[in-house]
Amino acid sequence: MAREHIKGVSYLRTSSAANVGADKDSDKRQRASIEAFARANGYQLVGEYYDAAVSGADPIDRRPGFMEMLQRVASNGARTIIVESPDRFARDLTVQLTGHDMLKKQGIALVPASAPDFFTEDTPTAVLVRQVLGAIAQFEKATTVAKLAAARKRKREAFGKCEGRKSLAEVQPDAVALARRLRRRRPKGGQRSLRAISAELAAQGHVNERSKPFSAKSVRSMLAK
Repeated sequence: MAREHIKGVSYLRTSSAANVGADKDSDKRQRASIEAFARANGYQLVGEYYDAAVSGADPIDRRPGFMEMLQRVASNGARTIIVESPDRFARDLTVQLTGHDMLKKQGIALVPASAPDFFTEDTPTAVLVRQVLGAIAQFEKATTVAKLAAARKRKREAFGKCEGRKSLAEVQPDAVALARRLRRRRPKGGQRSLRAISAELAAQGHVNERSKPFSAKSVRSMLAK
């Protein structure tokens, strides 16, 4: 009985434009190495993706060829990416490990033809770098939170408010201004009541978010300074 092949895709990368072109051998060498590995190990290549003139230090989410490959992998049944060598995937160790972790979380295997077990071995160096990256990410998050808290504090000190529900003075400044003018214009017999001010506001088109006249409590908050 014939052995069932595992579907995979090949990924090629050249870091310099000088290595790109019909008369160059970088992509030919990578392709030959990947195809030979696939034949020897029972893989069926169902796609090839190539990032030309892309640095090995560039994060994988900034590589057009790699991102196109990820979009296609979900639909063509392949869950394995084969590269010529680990440095064809990424030369930067941080990019290698973070990129591999991202693929692993998506259930995608990354296999270098020159060192098939490279990304499956938890070497002390790999563990250390993961721990350091985790600490850096935690530090950056804490720094961002602290910066946002400081910005909110400065805004509160400058404007008296920076978050929460907006006041009527912010939402309907014209209505608030009119309410205060009406309060100052005393009719004969005394001061306008809150309900009278509400009625006048409604008559001039100023109503609440439910299209109803303002309550006495709302009018009182308009008049507060």
